[in-house]
Amino acid sequence: MKQKDIALIIMIAAIAAFISFFVSHLLFQSGDKRAQKAEVVDVISTDFQSPNTKYFNDKSINPTQLITIGGSNNQNPFNGKNQ
Repeated sequence: MKQKDIALIIMIAAIAAFISFFVSHLLFQSGDKRAQKAEVVDVISTDFQSPNTKYFNDKSINPTQLITIGGSNNQNPFNGKNQ
């Protein structure tokens, strides 16, 4: 390699580094611009409000109770015979 070739390679590398430095600053934002604000959340408390007595009371239906419809003990209800 000649002296001119080495100087040319160093000059091209320096120009490429200079251009890439400025292009990277255009593409990638600084830390101040990347900061985002989060929404403030209310504090969770251990207090529990009583449910509405219109829906939750002693006279309301208990959905966990077993419901039996009819008094038939027929084990094969679809065979066409009634007991």
